Amino acid sequence: MKAIKHSKQRDSIKTCLMGRRDHPTADAVYMSIREEFPNISLGTVYRNLNLLVDLGEIQKLTCGNGPDRFDADTSPHYHFVCRHCGAVSDLEMDTFPGLNESAQEHCDGRIDTHTTYFYGLCKKCLTNTFC
Repeated sequence: MKAIKHSKQRDSIKTCLMGRRDHPTADAVYMSIREEFPNISLGTVYRNLNLLVDLGEIQKLTCGNGPDRFDADTSPHYHFVCRHCGAVSDLEMDTFPGLNESAQEHCDGRIDTHTTYFYGLCKKCLTNTFC
């Protein structure tokens, strides 16, 4: 495997993600990183985010119709996605450790991992939508 050159920009992107709990889009990361690196391009942010995903250092969340979002927490956990505003948040609940094995009983292939999203309306949208 080719050695990956160290990058201050990549370090900054990862640090930015580690300091956030809102699962930002690449555009949101770009806007945050531009404060430190005014000449950084959106393409550079996308390339570095995808490299960090490939390295297993962050997660890419593809939650439906909206843009991909990114999460520095790579531990097994579940996400809630608001169908109205698109906000993504972590669910503070235990994961089901035997879920892969249980699903494997119904699959002819090999299950290595899973991703689980719960969809609904967040508290803010419930309050604003049904007042």
